[in-house]
Amino acid sequence: MDLVVVALGGNAILQPKQKGTIEEQLANVSYSARQIVKLVQKGKQVVVTHGNGPQVGNILLQNTAAKEQVPAMPLDVCGAESQGLLGYMIQQSIKNELQKMGSDIGVVTVLTQVVVDRKDSAFANPTKPVGPFYSRAEAEFYMKEKNELWIEDSGRGWRKVVPSPIPKDIIELEIIRSLVQKNCIVIAAGGGGIPVERKSYRLSGVEAVIDKDLTSSLLAKKLGARMLVIATDVERVAINWGTDKQKSLEKLTIAEAKKYLKQGEFLKGSMEPKIKAAINFVEAGGEALIISLANLENGFKEGQGTKIVDSL
Repeated sequence: MDLVVVALGGNAILQPKQKGTIEEQLANVSYSARQIVKLVQKGKQVVVTHGNGPQVGNILLQNTAAKEQVPAMPLDVCGAESQGLLGYMIQQSIKNELQKMGSDIGVVTVLTQVVVDRKDSAFANPTKPVGPFYSRAEAEFYMKEKNELWIEDSGRGWRKVVPSPIPKDIIELEIIRSLVQKNCIVIAAGGGGIPVERKSYRLSGVEAVIDKDLTSSLLAKKLGARMLVIATDVERVAINWGTDKQKSLEKLTIAEAKKYLKQGEFLKGSMEPKIKAAINFVEAGGEALIISLANLENGFKEGQGTKIVDSL
């Protein structure tokens, strides 16, 4: 089974400066779907994961705007909502592309719960900003009334921050595996998955955000995928980013990647989690590739993207 897990970055769904209309998002997703189907045409089995940051932000804005008429939903429920709406668009777009080539391959979205550990240090030090910007007075109200943590963010206002724990397990793993074995294209673990905790035999939602690349790496390992492909908006990983010494990397060993991480070469919340996800997957025996979405169809040719390898 030549299985590839493709992690779509946020630009695959919503481009910078776009408003986020359904027309804009469908156009972006349709382009992504064409790239994915080209991999299928090359004989690859594909599982798709994706980000959800802008969409969850919009849902939280809707929560706030309608709070006097409709009860606001917690963050785990908002994440589930975004998995559904994005999964629908990706699923439909891939199916449309498959039908153009006369293929009857099934496409399905699996609402995915991901287990986190309350003992994770992220819960003692929440760092992930979520939702809209508020005034200081509004932030202080929520901090006092709901015991939430808020920070001043980039000079644009105050935002709530939540933990970003490490994914530990995937509840729907065996369902996803069985669908892959039936040759379905599966869309799973959107936005890093819905964070849940397991107490005895009971699952319950957690107010947190899981990095989608780390969950994608975990899913790829558990499915026994050959390759993890992280599709983003840059052609290659680079060091000395944004300086006159910037250097793009065609290959990156695990040792080099760990060295650059320690040196702070990769931005937190941007390239850093992608590199960590790639390291985790390669250390488990797979291959990892960080590449631009535009080059995804050519990603298995030498010279495209950045391959993370065990050693040279």
